[in-house]
Amino acid sequence: MSTWKFWKKSPKPKDFVAEFLEKNSEKIPAIRTLDQLEFVVLDTETTGFDVEKDHVLSFGALKIKNRKIRVSESLELYPFSDRSVSSTVAIHGILEKENRVTLEDFSEKLLEFIGNGILVGHHVGYDLEMLLRILKPFGLNRFPNPVLDTMTFAMRLDHGPFADLSQIQKESYSLDSVCERFGIEPDDRHTAGGDAFLTAQLLQKLLVLGEKKGIRTFKELI
Repeated sequence: MSTWKFWKKSPKPKDFVAEFLEKNSEKIPAIRTLDQLEFVVLDTETTGFDVEKDHVLSFGALKIKNRKIRVSESLELYPFSDRSVSSTVAIHGILEKENRVTLEDFSEKLLEFIGNGILVGHHVGYDLEMLLRILKPFGLNRFPNPVLDTMTFAMRLDHGPFADLSQIQKESYSLDSVCERFGIEPDDRHTAGGDAFLTAQLLQKLLVLGEKKGIRTFKELI
């Protein structure tokens, strides 16, 4: 077996990656209250569901500051992809490749937007893995930001912090299912921007429920 892949150096971070890492060098104080936290709620639409082979077609995100959804502070990007969208077109309806940006432009705009916010998504690990496939050639191997998954957060609130999440039916915690439970209308579903907005609304509901259960600071939340 070749050892080249083990010795190959990671690319030197681009300037915009270095600036992003510098922003995240100062950690969020554990005692900071929920009202003082900044969340970046994000979603991706992709050519499929294989993190090794598929590509990101669109990215949507918005911010929550002072417990308010800032719709005006939103971002939607369409990175270049040479992959066919036929496998998922029935889900997200993305057909055109107009207004697509280069992967470097996409990466720079993405990192500038998320800054040092807490990254939030529903089953967010998948989205972050897909985004890292774009970012790694520019020198970012992992997101230094704190991460909050609304799916596992909802499970935690229902079953307690020490519950075995592997024993819980994931179908009951899909974005559609949890939004329905909290009375959130599924408008603009299966677009990156629309799903990010739904997830932001869900996060607001979960934070209120979390406070009732004693979660009031960054340390208790994460």
